Amino acid sequence: MFLGCLGLLAGAARAQAPVAASHLDVAAHQQSVLKFQADLNAEFRNPQESPLSAAERQAFTGLPFYPTDYRYYVEATLVRDSTSQPFAMPTSTARRPLYRKYGELRFVLDGQPQHLSVYQPLELLKRPGFEDYLMVPFTDSSNGHGSYGGGRYLDLRLPPVGARVMQLDFNRAYNPFCAYSSAYSCPVPPAENRLTVAIPAGVRSSH
Repeated sequence: MFLGCLGLLAGAARAQAPVAASHLDVAAHQQSVLKFQADLNAEFRNPQESPLSAAERQAFTGLPFYPTDYRYYVEATLVRDSTSQPFAMPTSTARRPLYRKYGELRFVLDGQPQHLSVYQPLELLKRPGFEDYLMVPFTDSSNGHGSYGGGRYLDLRLPPVGARVMQLDFNRAYNPFCAYSSAYSCPVPPAENRLTVAIPAGVRSSH
């Protein structure tokens, strides 16, 4: 499932979120994205993980994805924030889960410098398998014009101690469960995570 939303804590696609590994070449990156897409589609077909109703799963043929684009797979410099305090993250409901800002990712897209804050959900710290989970909720100029209007998420894992570079792949951007059902409570991307460019990569809007 979408780990940033309230619900089941399953989902092979995000459970295998990438860590700060070496930058993949074009062919390896293409295979990585294809696996991500296949895993995500399998999750949506699974009644134990899917946000879709039984009728919607019956008609489901696969999520709409933008074509894989290597330009939206970038290296980002990680600037850790060792002074941040837990805060209540706004969501699509009255729920306010505690998060901590882990740091800031700085990178370049379309020749323009960009930055995104990366957050650590405190409620997952004691859940086996998710102790190192990080979340990047973001919005961009494609929202409402090809991608979901409420913004999308990226999942990452804590990098090795001392690492200052992380791989940021917008081809893995996915919609919160709230895009498919009002039964979920999903973090709203903070204003500081509004990108100044369009990101035509990852999951598209189905509306």
